[in-house]
Amino acid sequence: MGEQIMSELRALLFDVDGTLAETEEVHRVSFNAAFADAGLDWIWSVDMYRQLLAVTGGKERILHYLDTYRPEFQRPAALAEFIAGLHQAKTRIYTETVARGGVPLRPGVRRLLDLARADGLRLAIATTTTPDNVTALLKASIAPDAESWFEVIAAGSMVPRKKPAPDIYFYAMEHMGLRPEACLAFEDSENGLLSARAAGLKTIVTVSDYTQGHDFTSAALLLDHFGEPGQPFQVLSGDAGGATYTDLALLQRVHADA
Repeated sequence: MGEQIMSELRALLFDVDGTLAETEEVHRVSFNAAFADAGLDWIWSVDMYRQLLAVTGGKERILHYLDTYRPEFQRPAALAEFIAGLHQAKTRIYTETVARGGVPLRPGVRRLLDLARADGLRLAIATTTTPDNVTALLKASIAPDAESWFEVIAAGSMVPRKKPAPDIYFYAMEHMGLRPEACLAFEDSENGLLSARAAGLKTIVTVSDYTQGHDFTSAALLLDHFGEPGQPFQVLSGDAGGATYTDLALLQRVHADA
């Protein structure tokens, strides 16, 4: 009896960028705008940004860019503060863009959140992006009160190690008082999947524009998006049991079978 209770699906843990919405292109453009405002001639192309996304965390990504692509750059003595300032400017530009409603949710996201809430499933966010970025997207793209939909918003530097480390998922589950067996994770990237799996979570992956070609071998189910009744998803790997869009029955099936 105890095992049955332990294995009941009780919570859904969502990544944000690429999972809830195709935000990465807005992030890329925002980085470039922040660089230009600072008088820097740095331009991150789509191809370069796809490579830079292997490094999680905006400040970490800027440092990696300097190390890899700009070794000749004369670094200021207070390098950490310099990078933090660039990242803060980028966050401001990003949140202003998102607040204008410029980032729609991916197919099926709003419907799935509504179904989960109606069914009493608990919701949480587990992401490497900053809390301000999360808040801006939730308010503008979901609902003005969407922050309250999520019991825990685990974001940014709340943990010492970012994805692919499992820390952010452990943080979310600890604050919810739940074990991995009671949860499902939703990701869009290889680093995110590695993070969720290292935390012991069964994971559904919806491939995003910037994560095509990643290794998703350990995903319980791999889809192109969550799907809608009139917009079926494509199953890229795994067994959807004949479903054409994500609903609670499919989540229960994946949770039980994966």
